[in-house]
Amino acid sequence: MCGISGILYFDRRSPDPATLQSMCRQMIHRGPDDDGFFTGPGVGLGFRRLAIIDPERAKQPVASEDESIQLVCNGEIYNYRSLREELLKKGHLFRTAGDAETIIHLYEEYGRDCVHYLRGMFAFILWDKRRETFFAARDHFGIKPFYYTYDKEKLVCSSTLKSLLKAAGTQPRLDLQSLVYYLTLQYVPEPWTMLEGIWKLPPAHRLTVQKGSVQVERYWLPEFKPIEQPVEKIRQKIREVLQESVRLHIQSDVPVGCFLSSGIESTAITALVRQLQPVKTFSVGFEGNNECTISRITAAKLQTEHHEQLITEDDYFNVVNDCIQFQEDPVADPSAIALYIVAKMAARHVRVVLSGEGADELFGGYRIYQEPLALAPLRWMPPPLKKTLHALVEKMPAFHGKNYLLRATTPLEDRFVGNAKLFTDEVYDVINEKALLNRTELRSAFQLARQYYEDVSDLHEVTRMQYIDINMWMPGNILAKADKMTMAHSLELRVPFLDREVFAVAASIPVRYLVDRTTTKRILREALQDIVPAHVIDRPKLGFPVPLRDWLRGKRGDACLALIQDSGIRQFINTDYITRLVQLHQNGTGDYARKIWCIYILAQWYNSFVSCRESLTGPEE
Repeated sequence: MCGISGILYFDRRSPDPATLQSMCRQMIHRGPDDDGFFTGPGVGLGFRRLAIIDPERAKQPVASEDESIQLVCNGEIYNYRSLREELLKKGHLFRTAGDAETIIHLYEEYGRDCVHYLRGMFAFILWDKRRETFFAARDHFGIKPFYYTYDKEKLVCSSTLKSLLKAAGTQPRLDLQSLVYYLTLQYVPEPWTMLEGIWKLPPAHRLTVQKGSVQVERYWLPEFKPIEQPVEKIRQKIREVLQESVRLHIQSDVPVGCFLSSGIESTAITALVRQLQPVKTFSVGFEGNNECTISRITAAKLQTEHHEQLITEDDYFNVVNDCIQFQEDPVADPSAIALYIVAKMAARHVRVVLSGEGADELFGGYRIYQEPLALAPLRWMPPPLKKTLHALVEKMPAFHGKNYLLRATTPLEDRFVGNAKLFTDEVYDVINEKALLNRTELRSAFQLARQYYEDVSDLHEVTRMQYIDINMWMPGNILAKADKMTMAHSLELRVPFLDREVFAVAASIPVRYLVDRTTTKRILREALQDIVPAHVIDRPKLGFPVPLRDWLRGKRGDACLALIQDSGIRQFINTDYITRLVQLHQNGTGDYARKIWCIYILAQWYNSFVSCRESLTGPEE
């Protein structure tokens, strides 16, 4: 696990080594152990290392035998040992026992198609001197971050936004289209960032630059191909593929631990690790809603070395600004702060931690996935009739069942845009009118999602919802905060559910085995009956139960509003609208905590990354 940076000048001038060094200093938290650099005509690569595998020798940049290819890679290639054996048989010579060198030899064999052989989490940059090709790629699910920007003169890329801004040397400007997406989704979806002209390479994409031409293309699609098969065979496949994935994910030359919540996902990973070796586990809870009570029982049953922490309101708010600094692109998920705190605790004991991200998206774990089943009684209605009924019901006064009828007569594409949905119809009420002048081309988050809906137009509605989340919610929110909040403490997070082979098994399961009217992750629960303790197996999904609603009803809500009103973001946000939301929340009219939090995080982010240029050009980390 590391941080990488690259600079490519199209006129072949050599990058300034001092700039590369400065970029790498901005992300020293991602790699506190070592650094490394390569510069040549037109190109420069920088690297910060968190030593996990072959700590003594596997330094980067790593080069091919003849030095014509240079590589920096952030992440882990879990099948590197089997790939290494195959490449050795083909005559390749290895200098290290590390996993990153495998990519160079795969590139020598297969060119840019080397990505098809990789099983892991990665973002890498490769320079091919002979072909004068700058080649980068990001893993299949978007576990590792990759930012880039380019103009007529150069391309700059990095694991962190701050490093990119350090090299770009320009005043960052908020991107209004990204703001619209963020207000609805609580995150900025790929490939956008909140800053104009800076992009994220989306999951399963590769970037190639030759002769000044920048090409970005997708190399893999998460295809769902349900097949009929005996249910016991499905359960066996799930057990076997998860056991193999966990075995690969615990490869390390440093201590490995597990995050442990009260849910089935992290408990399953911990139990599978515990079958192979001793393990340390880490949990956090909140006053009045303490998940540690369950995880403590689980840890005792699995015989792990358990560590836990109770998060107070002050603990939580004291680190919000730090979290924003490390998150870089705003993510208004309240659980990100809890993740930052549990990662800090875990980093005192281990360097690698496994977690359960991805299980919900792959195995149907969100309760919203049950909605198509609940609305099925009205599925027979033809679209014109649904449209007519919807218009009639909309005009009627409130009655029991009105919301059900409205949702049942609304096409999936118009009601589901992922697991987070904050400001929708009112999104343009939140934005300052002056900021919207001459911006009629702005798209909604629902319009963005339609491109993914088209990919799976012939599949079950539950599968289509999974596909939206895998392409938008998971990389934009779940994995973005997972990587940034753990790497803030130089802790490598690994996610065994997000493995190509695990996905292949999950994608072959018919929907009826994933979700029914009463149960989510049904087949996963059944497959893990003998692995996960009984007190966890049937527990409903809770997420991180952050008591934000109660906190914002007191003085904390006033403080959040004051920061919003005093921040530079008011030129984009209608602060009168937000003031009303806070008042309604505090007098108990409704629960607007998540919407208030969304604007509060945005204001904090804007003060740090746009208003206060000093935070980007001042003392380096």
